Parts: sequence; structure tokens; C-alpha cells
Amino acid sequence: MRRRLAPYALILPGGLWLAIFFVVPMVVMLSFSLMQGDVVNGFRLTWHWQNYSEGLSTYDDQLIRSLIYGVLATAACIVLAYPAAYWIAFRGGARKTTYLFLILLPFFVSFVLRTFSWKFLLADDGIILSPLKDIGLLPQDFHVIATGFAVVAGLTYNYLPFMVLPIYVALERVDPKMIEAAQDLYASPTQAFVRVVFPLSLPGVFAGVLMTFVPVSADYVNSTVLGGTNNTMIGNIIQNLYLVNTDYPQAAALSFTLMAILLLGIFLYAKALGTEDVLEVATR
Repeated sequence: MRRRLAPYALILPGGLWLAIFFVVPMVVMLSFSLMQGDVVNGFRLTWHWQNYSEGLSTYDDQLIRSLIYGVLATAACIVLAYPAAYWIAFRGGARKTTYLFLILLPFFVSFVLRTFSWKFLLADDGIILSPLKDIGLLPQDFHVIATGFAVVAGLTYNYLPFMVLPIYVALERVDPKMIEAAQDLYASPTQAFVRVVFPLSLPGVFAGVLMTFVPVSADYVNSTVLGGTNNTMIGNIIQNLYLVNTDYPQAAALSFTLMAILLLGIFLYAKALGTEDVLEVATR
């Protein structure tokens, strides 16, 4: 009897935690998304589905911009993270832990402070642009802050470790004997990477994309600090609706809309990548 109950006892704390702090808030937020009213007169559940259509039609620009920034930042993270993870996994030697610690080191500083540091670096009179303008390499009216590039760069910087770690774990599991076998079969280093290493690392890339794309698309700090008014993301809209306008139904409807779009995107991504193949590789 104890053996049969042991698995349920192990999952009980985590299940209760999710039920209280994830399922219940989601149900409450879903009910708010179908309400009408205001904070003075109160909110009533009227099954007002128009909150969803109104949110999509009003804030479609911010929603599309968030997804575009999310894709760009995630792609940039892959381009930057994969070579770093590859080098640490195969060339890091005895200092692998040190290199991983250095990648995680910025996490010991507040997320907001890290983002503000980019504002100082990329400011018109900052330590990067100001010298380049002084020597004439950049025009005086050139600026980076308050552009989409600054937002994507900030997102890439803040979420890069979420891409490095899963790719590193996947690469670390690649058996060097398989690479040697490919080379014994006269495969060039490029062919060995394309046909052996990269397919085996796909589970890490898949996990990294999930861990990066979802929070990046919903981020609002980077666009607030680095983007200005013309680069507002959907996270900023939801934040303002909740905390400034106290329009809880519209904010909840937008939150669910964003979540549905992200889930659909993840499903299509998993379908395109071939989740079964990825999981099969991961279990080898």
C-alpha cells in the first residue's frame, strides 16, 4: 500500500503548489476576461467575449511587434549561444564550470538594473556612441536608444543564459566516440557537425527556444527602458491596463490572447521540428 501511494505523495507538494498558485489564478483571470464594469461599481461576470476581439483590434500593432521582437531576440540568442555552448562543452576542459558561472554571473544583478546598464551604454553621450561621434565615424544625430534594435539587443542580452544552458547540456551528452566514428568514416569536421553533433543537440535548442521565446515575447521592461513610446510591446499594454487604467477585463483578455498565440506558436514549432524525433534523440 505504501509503495502504491509513494508516487502520489512525491507529486503532492508540487501539485498543490501549481493548483494554488497557477490553476486558481488562471481561473480567476479567465473569469475577469469575461467581465464588465469598473473598480468603483465593481466587476460582473457577463460573458463579455468582445473583450477579446476589442483587445485584438485595438492593440494588434503591439502584439505583432512583440512576436517579431520575440523571434528576432530568440534567433539572436541561438546564434550567440550555440558557439559559446559548443566551445564550453568540447573545449572548456577543466574550467567548464567557471565559464558557465561567468555566463550566469549577470543573474546575480537585478534584471531591471541590468537593463538600465544598457541604457547608459547605448546613450547618445555614452561610452560607446560618444567617442565614435567625436572621431566622425557616426553622425551626430545617430542614436540607438528608443529604437527596435535597442529593445531586441536588451532582450537578447537578458535572456541569453536561458539559451546557453540547455544547448550546453545537450552538447555535453554527445558521446565523443560518435564524432570519432564519423571521422573514421571520412567525414569532414563540418560533415560530422552537421550530421552528428547538431542533430544530437536539437533537444537543447528546442528547450532553449521555449525558455527564451515565451518570456521575451511577454517582456515589458526592455521596451520600457530601451524602446521608448514607439516600441511598446504587448506586455507594456497589459501592465498599464492592470496597474494604471484598472481595466482588469481587457488586461486579462489580452493576457489570454497572448498566451494562446504563444501556445499555438510553440505547437507549430514542435510540429515543424518533430518533437518525437527530438525526444527520441534526447533519450538515447
